[in-house]
Amino acid sequence: SQLGKKIEMVLMVYDCEGLGLKHLWKPAVETYGEVLTPILMPTPPIHTPAPKIFPVAYNLVKHFLSEDTRKKVVEVLQKYIDPEQIPVEYGGTLTDPNGDPKCSSKINYGGEVPQHYYVRDQLTQQYEHTVVVNRGSSHQVEYEILFPGCVLRWQFRSEGADIGFGVYLKTKVGERQRAGEMTEVYPNQRYNSHLVPEDGSLTCSTPGIYVLRFDNTYSYLHAKKVSYSLEVLRPDAASAQQIQKLGDKLSE
Repeated sequence: SQLGKKIEMVLMVYDCEGLGLKHLWKPAVETYGEVLTPILMPTPPIHTPAPKIFPVAYNLVKHFLSEDTRKKVVEVLQKYIDPEQIPVEYGGTLTDPNGDPKCSSKINYGGEVPQHYYVRDQLTQQYEHTVVVNRGSSHQVEYEILFPGCVLRWQFRSEGADIGFGVYLKTKVGERQRAGEMTEVYPNQRYNSHLVPEDGSLTCSTPGIYVLRFDNTYSYLHAKKVSYSLEVLRPDAASAQQIQKLGDKLSE
């Protein structure tokens, strides 16, 4: 009513200048996605300018965006906003009365969090285990799952380079098996966990021996140091019964 016209669209602009690896902490990215997903679904965001690290960051957050939104990320601002309403900093003609191209009097920019707000100097993830995976080899960690519906959870990071990771179900008990001899239940792939710590989980529908495998077989030159934490969460009674019923139906 104040503008005297109907507002049909809200446009969100993300200034990615200064984005770096220190911002790509996966739990924070996931929280960011949960908060913004309801907003981003109907609204095309615009990112400008995009630094060199943007492709890495975009790969982390792109699953929060619809396919249509992804295509619109690279479109120019002028397609949605009158150039007279866009600061010169972003390709428009608008400036502050003092000539500021970023229009700081109109836009409340964020920036670095003042250090007096810090609770501690650095947030460090503590891991339960550390292992060196030699070049051309792998490291396997076995967990026996007794009940269907148990959840395997993991967190890990590597030093210096990426590492492969996958989860398998053993087909023979009491002996070490190669990856190709086991049933793959969580696809093996390489993770840039030297840049961003990796975490994930798997709901085990079948009891058995599960193998969490850190894969460095593709590296002919470098060993990889990996720090990790693993845990198994038991299902509640209701979930266990539902999974058991589903398993019974599949076996009929």
